[in-house]
Amino acid sequence: MPQKSSPQLQPVLARRRFNFLEIVLRERSFLLLIVLGFTISGIFYQVHSVAMWLGFIFAGYAAVANDSIQTLGTFIVSNARRPWWILWLFAGLIFLAVVSFSWIVFDGDVTYQRIYNPSKYPDLPQHSPYPQPTAEQGFSFIQVVAPLILLVLTRLRMPVSTTFLLLSCFSASASGISSVFVKSVSGYGMAFVLSMVIWIGGYSIIRKFFSGRRHAKGWIVAQWLISGTLWGVWLMQDAANIAVYLPRQLNIWEFLGFAGLIFAGLGLLMYQRGDKIQNIVSEKKRIDDVRAATLIDFSYAIMLIYKLFISTVPMSTTWVFLGIIGGREIAISIMRKKSGFHHKRIAIKMVLRDVVFALIGLLVSIILALAVNQQLIDELL
Repeated sequence: MPQKSSPQLQPVLARRRFNFLEIVLRERSFLLLIVLGFTISGIFYQVHSVAMWLGFIFAGYAAVANDSIQTLGTFIVSNARRPWWILWLFAGLIFLAVVSFSWIVFDGDVTYQRIYNPSKYPDLPQHSPYPQPTAEQGFSFIQVVAPLILLVLTRLRMPVSTTFLLLSCFSASASGISSVFVKSVSGYGMAFVLSMVIWIGGYSIIRKFFSGRRHAKGWIVAQWLISGTLWGVWLMQDAANIAVYLPRQLNIWEFLGFAGLIFAGLGLLMYQRGDKIQNIVSEKKRIDDVRAATLIDFSYAIMLIYKLFISTVPMSTTWVFLGIIGGREIAISIMRKKSGFHHKRIAIKMVLRDVVFALIGLLVSIILALAVNQQLIDELL
């Protein structure tokens, strides 16, 4: 006969069942969206033209909900009182300008030669280390639903690297994954150190002039200029994560579809004031202060500009972002004059948690890449 649970455990089990049902009911719209996405993908993934746009739509929403928070998160928090449509037009028009410039200059490529470069990859299919599956070859089911997996991880507040998760599924060789990993991890380390130097070196000045909530109007102008620059540079790096599903050279109609759908997605993001991953930003100390947000965006922009020009290899901006905010949290905890290890422990725990979640995303990315691409398995073996 099955053993009955003890009276002491029954209330605990009841609470767990209640919490699970509560989570399901609260997230029912999102869960229905994911189930619908998997179902449609299962039906159409072998139809090349449909699978291409399905994957793009999923990837576009996932990248906007997950990765764009790295650049727009502090901007959203510190401008919470402004109408959402003003923030939308600001981010949306910059997006259109950035991708239009690349599309015109690089012969239909919207990724600033991150995944299409005839001079650098003359012998690779489609001149890309991440070629789009041909109509004869077709997309795999995992390639199409990979952005949905990213959405689930994002909903769990995991700062997962879209670059690893999506580009890995299209990589033509293991070196394509390893080069992205090396550039991203080095970016995390450099960003962490840079952020610590800024916040430790300038802590006394920052505390003196940032002590009150009032600030000069010039800070608002500076934040919008720096946030706009950061957003534009980020797009030059991460547009590849969305466009990887589309042809490497877009015609006018494909470009209009690409730009229009992402522009609309940015409107939804601003209307919602960020997605679940926004909490990664919101929980950090005094992040709603326009001056703190400006300094964070400034240090982040420096790192992305540096990484942008030293190499055309795609990079996980998620890891750089985690390095920036992680270095800041550790620096503040070190410089605080309050005695004890309590605040330092909280900061270290927060930074380690973000890194662990990012590593989980990396592991999932590698598993998906190996499941999709037999060539990677053969190369590794």
